[in-house]
Amino acid sequence: MGKTFDAIDGRLRELIERQPLFFVATAPLTGDGHVNLSPKGRSGSLQVLDERTVAYLDFGGSGAETIAHLRENGRITVMWCAFDGPPAIVRVHGRGYPVFRDDPRWPDLVARFPDGDAPAIRAVIVVTADRISGTCGFAVPFMDYREERTLHAEYFERKSDEEFRAYCEAKPNVPTSLDGLPALPVPVPPRP
Repeated sequence: MGKTFDAIDGRLRELIERQPLFFVATAPLTGDGHVNLSPKGRSGSLQVLDERTVAYLDFGGSGAETIAHLRENGRITVMWCAFDGPPAIVRVHGRGYPVFRDDPRWPDLVARFPDGDAPAIRAVIVVTADRISGTCGFAVPFMDYREERTLHAEYFERKSDEEFRAYCEAKPNVPTSLDGLPALPVPVPPRP
């Protein structure tokens, strides 16, 4: 049976912060546009900012559908599943927005992340909850977490910030989404 919560606190916050993986879903307003569902990971890339707000680091290396959809309409759902321990699924349905490198809020936001100085960060995605809900997760399988994959970090550590910025500009579906929406503004501003 589903349950709604007034805040991300206590055991709910602990559950969210303990998960090494979460999922983000967005969609454009058009009925024939592409729905986007992305797995997110990298230790230290998600923070609970307050009782109704979460934020995560958006890294380069893939398209920018989430950014495009948020710029168009702001709708987003973030979901966590407990793959170990007691079964649980938590969803934050809300409104989100990207904070880019040239935004005055950037320095304060990235400072809240242990991985805030990592290479290849394009934006910080901030999500304010309209609805916080949980379900049992009884059908979610047990899955053992082994370790972080380091390939992404290692690849981008070899690039200067200028090379990373050129990489973003050259990738299809980074400046513009699959549906032609504006996504990551290019050229990406230098890292402050």
